[in-house]
Amino acid sequence: MSWRQRVQAAWLQRGPLACALLPLAGLYAAAVRLRQALYATGLRRRERLPVPVVVVGNVIAGGAGKTPTVIAVVQHLQRRGERPGIVSRGYGGRRHEVPHEVQPDSPAAEVGDEPRLMARRTGVPVVVGADRVAAARALLQAHPDTTVIVSDDGLQHLRLARDVEILVFDERGAGNGWWLPAGPLRESAARRADLLLYNAPVPSTPRPGFVATRRLGDAVPLAAWRAGDRQGLPLPQLAARRVLAAAGIAHPERFFAMLEALGLRPERLPLPDHAALDPLPWCGWDGDVILVTEKDAVKLDAATDPRLHVVALDFEPDPAFFAALDRLLPASSAPAR
Repeated sequence: MSWRQRVQAAWLQRGPLACALLPLAGLYAAAVRLRQALYATGLRRRERLPVPVVVVGNVIAGGAGKTPTVIAVVQHLQRRGERPGIVSRGYGGRRHEVPHEVQPDSPAAEVGDEPRLMARRTGVPVVVGADRVAAARALLQAHPDTTVIVSDDGLQHLRLARDVEILVFDERGAGNGWWLPAGPLRESAARRADLLLYNAPVPSTPRPGFVATRRLGDAVPLAAWRAGDRQGLPLPQLAARRVLAAAGIAHPERFFAMLEALGLRPERLPLPDHAALDPLPWCGWDGDVILVTEKDAVKLDAATDPRLHVVALDFEPDPAFFAALDRLLPASSAPAR
């Protein structure tokens, strides 16, 4: 078990380690609440963009499903005739301080794996930068026909005024209910949001919200995936073959469990979230098929191993979620919070 997994496990219970860190959690919570109060009272100014802003985020540390939610929201906006753009922190990349637009050939090491994946899956402009406001303004300057901005992981970036907030939870819910570092919470699990979406089979907190369905796609050869193909070998057909599943995501066990639910018994290779994959961690493995996630595939530009196959995660929120989002967007001309 990696240190990240150990920390995640500790955050699910109020054990000795969590209790020892409670004084630090109190200091962290006080700092967060002070910052929130400064914006709430107007002592710090929010900046309003000329187009509606939808923010997708979470209150629990680690991957809760923000990236697939952003992709699903953007694709829905496209279907309803909008011209969306995405801004992101670009975690895992090196271009942070100055806004930088993700290009088809942008290395994931420069812009981050998730922004590159979002650009690939949606085809919309994606700009990364530590300052979401600056990133959004750069996007609008480069693409003035943009009609709505979707901010990836921008819930705590309070300077960016927003019209719709989407709060994402996964199976962990609020964990042990304590703030960082004693628990996983960045801020209160009860914080207000316009829409709650559960990246889990059932709601994981008492709060009402919508549920999203996760489904794995086919195993697509890496070369075909690069060319834009999403159809390949149905995963159950790999059940009799020797398979290695590698995942450099926040919760690789989810990927492995979904594969096993389809009848596969892969050898597991969990990797750190945003792992660079350089050198390739499966060198020397002599099995038949290597399965990787799309988030990892965007970092394999130089890979030529024919055994490499990419498995997409299709993320489908309840249609009622999109209906609720549509009801909120026409009101986006009201003063942002």
